[in-house]
Amino acid sequence: MKNTNKITGYDLINLGFRSGKWFKEALDYINENELEGDALSNYLEQFKSPDPIALHVESIPFSINIKAENELEVTNVNSVVETMEELMKTPTLVDGAIMPDACPTGPKGTIPVGGVVVAKNAIHPGMHSADICCSVMLTDFGKADPKDVLDAAHSITHFGAGGRSRESQFRFPMDLLAEIEANYFLNDQKCISSARSHLGTQGDGNHFLFVGKSKKTGNTMMVTHHGSRGLGANLYSKGMKVAEKFRRELSPDTLKQNAWIPFETEEGKQYWEALQIIRKWTKKNHEVLHDATLEKLGIDKEKRFWNEHNFVFKDGDLFYHAKGATPLDKKFMPDITGPRLIPLNMSEPVLIVEGETTNSNLGFAPHGAGRNVSRTQHRKSKTGTFQEIFNEETQGLDVRFFSEEIDITELPSAYKNAETVRNQMDEFGLGKVIDEVVPYGCIMAGDWKKNAPWKKRRNKKR
Repeated sequence: MKNTNKITGYDLINLGFRSGKWFKEALDYINENELEGDALSNYLEQFKSPDPIALHVESIPFSINIKAENELEVTNVNSVVETMEELMKTPTLVDGAIMPDACPTGPKGTIPVGGVVVAKNAIHPGMHSADICCSVMLTDFGKADPKDVLDAAHSITHFGAGGRSRESQFRFPMDLLAEIEANYFLNDQKCISSARSHLGTQGDGNHFLFVGKSKKTGNTMMVTHHGSRGLGANLYSKGMKVAEKFRRELSPDTLKQNAWIPFETEEGKQYWEALQIIRKWTKKNHEVLHDATLEKLGIDKEKRFWNEHNFVFKDGDLFYHAKGATPLDKKFMPDITGPRLIPLNMSEPVLIVEGETTNSNLGFAPHGAGRNVSRTQHRKSKTGTFQEIFNEETQGLDVRFFSEEIDITELPSAYKNAETVRNQMDEFGLGKVIDEVVPYGCIMAGDWKKNAPWKKRRNKKR
């Protein structure tokens, strides 16, 4: 006589199983074969989930390469240390460090700007953030007039939202397009469209095009700073979704922003490959601007080097997540061509540095000057018109905003004291300055939202 007491999904849940797509097929098999007792237990064994991976009870120790020089910095440093202490409970992490330019960003437990964390066999998309491979490139223009270089670059570069029109796009490398189309994470129309239209664009925020002279040689040098634009942002969004799927399965107690993709999985391998493609695209994004400027002036470059400061670097089974930290160790950069670059602010030199790995720096240096307060706080702290503030802080420099609207949150006073950062680099062994690019001028996006196209259309309707 057939058993009429069918096993249901509720029964499986009561036995400790999490519901999933496998429920239907398993229930059909169990009830068709009237499994019970040991037979039922043996069959269900294959569906048992591993025990959730628990957070570290105590924070994994990390190096603190920063100290407060005044009351404002005390608040900032305390916030950075607090968020790192929470972050270092993430199960995959084995080491970490914070740099002199560190500042918090996001909820407690989020990797700060100026933070480095080391994960074992895991990639954390939230720890490189949406601006994947934010980086700097320097080209030596020899004895060219810095004004000529800045003028030529201004006519070529592109800041603000969106990409270039079809008529003004740079020729896209077919070998790079083939790599994008072959990758699971990147092969969709949104990524490919962004890759094409955003090539040769610099975005907004703290990204810049800087021209100055080498303190050592007197040569004119151009430095660009930007990341992977829409292509990188699209990869980040996809990566966070995949990481969240693994977080729910493997470690529900891990903070959502610290979810990870296990490297041993197919998703992990494909995501790592996607990051390398993003790196190639971003390097090309710098190169097209530098090469076009050289071509316009009829100049051959004397030397060029670059480094990212917002990326994931692999060493064996360890993945170094640098959220705004400059790699010193050559093992992190397979295409190393020279020393590293650390910009501070528009009125200070771009530092050219080299250095060695120590136990406390983990092979990294700061990526800039960082901030002690948010953009909003800085804006509220200033008095006078934007033009007056701009005139005071950029005296003697050729500073331009691509949108022709001043952004006072990118002026020198918005950043930490550059001398403090340099002193702490020396104190904590975070790279040796071997040359400086003394500023002539720079271009930044400025407040492009003030007269954004959609605002103009809205105002016209009114």
